[in-house]
Amino acid sequence: MAGFAVRRYRTVFISDIHLGTRGCQAEILLDFIRHIECDTLYLVGDIVDGWKLRSGWHWPQSHNDVVQKILRMARKGVKVVYVPGNHDDRVRDFVGVHFGGVLVARDAIHEAADGRRYLVTHGDEFDGVVQHAKWLAFLGDYAYRALLTANTLFNRVRRRLGFGYWSLSAYLKTRVKNALQFVENFEAAVAEEARRRGVDGVICGHIHKAEMRDIDGIVYINDGDWVESCSALVEHPDGRMEILEWARLRSWSAIDRTRRDEPATALPEAA
Repeated sequence: MAGFAVRRYRTVFISDIHLGTRGCQAEILLDFIRHIECDTLYLVGDIVDGWKLRSGWHWPQSHNDVVQKILRMARKGVKVVYVPGNHDDRVRDFVGVHFGGVLVARDAIHEAADGRRYLVTHGDEFDGVVQHAKWLAFLGDYAYRALLTANTLFNRVRRRLGFGYWSLSAYLKTRVKNALQFVENFEAAVAEEARRRGVDGVICGHIHKAEMRDIDGIVYINDGDWVESCSALVEHPDGRMEILEWARLRSWSAIDRTRRDEPATALPEAA
């Protein structure tokens, strides 16, 4: 960690890690976790990809390390709130339950240091495909995972050539008209729910597109993901919100060096 100081935040929001898939950028996420401290951590859905794990098991050590790091944060006094998404929807059966210090919640209202209140929700409930055509959502997920596999191979080559992380899938998403319209509709629907709840803004995930903007007086924030943008939302002590694109802040060589310096870890402790 030498040369890159640990950053202190009031609150951190991360979503769409998709542990259990080959597209998960667990090593970049571990580097992020090692370099931050916070009072509260929100896990905003799709942390473990139950859809993928039902069809085949993929769980390397780095995925196990992510779980262990989060549980360790909870044991050390960080308030950890888990708001499940559509890929880990089975966790919604345990709303109100604590697991190893992690509280499961359907959604949450977060009050920032500046007094503004935010609805925290994964966002899949505002996705018409997920809600009304689940078979199409599964088909789309299969195609998306194929794209992420190509993205992983592409970045493996870039890494060996000394280039930084770059998301092929995110690039294509910004160039396809139908995808742009879907994102716009999703953002408007989530912002309208925040307005209905009487809060100042909304913090969500789901669509893997980090964004912070005003939608008719509602602060819309999407914290991104850890398969494409490798981003997180952080709240500073004064309540200011900022999206960190961690892969752009860190180089592969720095992440590799941090990983080599990290001591070996055991399996997560039971709750």
